[in-house]
Amino acid sequence: MATKAHLASNARYLAKLKTITLRMRPEEHERIKAAAERSGGSVQGYILDAVRERMEREKQ
Repeated sequence: MATKAHLASNARYLAKLKTITLRMRPEEHERIKAAAERSGGSVQGYILDAVRERMEREKQ
């Protein structure tokens, strides 16, 4: 069980972040998850990298 201090610390951390909910079909999630694992990262990191790459391409 988390302590009060841990819960408070977690709440402060999450207050600094924005949350985006993505909805996708399970098979699409599995494809993204497998690609993320092959690259040695997480699903979140994989998606953020893809978004950053596209933003960089569109900037040119």
